[in-house]
Amino acid sequence: MAPSIRDVEQNGSPVIGLVCTGIRPEEKLLAAAFEARGAELRIADDRRIYGNLAEWPTGLPECDVVLLRSKSQWRNALLARWIEGLGGLAVNSSAVFDTCSDKARTTIALITEGVPTLSAAVSLAPEAGLQAAEIVGYPAVIKPVIGSWGRLIGKVNDGDALELALEHKAALGGAAHTVTYIQPFLETGGSDIRSFVVDGRCVAAITRTSGHWKTNTALGAKAVGREVDATLAQVSEAAAAAVGGGIVAVDLFERSEGYVVNEVNGTMEFRNSVEPTGVDIPRLVADAVIERATASRAGRVPRDGRPSDGSGVGV
Repeated sequence: MAPSIRDVEQNGSPVIGLVCTGIRPEEKLLAAAFEARGAELRIADDRRIYGNLAEWPTGLPECDVVLLRSKSQWRNALLARWIEGLGGLAVNSSAVFDTCSDKARTTIALITEGVPTLSAAVSLAPEAGLQAAEIVGYPAVIKPVIGSWGRLIGKVNDGDALELALEHKAALGGAAHTVTYIQPFLETGGSDIRSFVVDGRCVAAITRTSGHWKTNTALGAKAVGREVDATLAQVSEAAAAAVGGGIVAVDLFERSEGYVVNEVNGTMEFRNSVEPTGVDIPRLVADAVIERATASRAGRVPRDGRPSDGSGVGV
């Protein structure tokens, strides 16, 4: 019989599976947090996972819950769905990864739930990209619907610049690049906000500042801790709930009318945020994952961090 997520010693410590693409600083911090709490951590490299979709993945150890931290959101979503199809518990759920990995889906989810969000327009093919841009106006920001770390994001000041960007997207090929996702460019002084939500609670936030309009810390932006006021917490938590809950990072802008959400990230990075915020983010993540493992063993499998009604229905 193929290994099952249930094939672990129920009388011992919680067993956590951690899937990643190599071990980054975040994974090292998480490993230390799980060890400090007495949980057994079993790490798997996603590049060595394979198998029959009707059976437990080869290369993924037996465990109570799987924390998915692949660099590829597509891999996270696929593996989460595979695990769930076999009755296992994945963090985040496949639904969360599916939504967060696609910027258009994220925007639709936020709008549907009434979360204040930056407007966006989409064309399904490059031919209509110029018309989509007219909806948001210039200057505008063009983004791939799937991607992270500020890659392939460009500011376009007029139709000529957009035509060149659309030509480049067409040359890249692939279905995702045929879709044009455009947002209005906001003059923010090179800063934005990232908040961290763990199972429904906004636990920390940073202000990211850069000399460039892109404020990704992966591109060199500096992070400074900021107080989580009631409104920031409310908007961040609402954004997390809109994409399905779980453990996520929310990117926001602060405008005169309040906070607006830009994106929600399903695999949050926090290496540059622990020190400036003074919040032990990996400990909080570990606590949330262990809580799910404990609830799963007791037959109270939580749905994205929210306790179930006792029926044992999982994520």
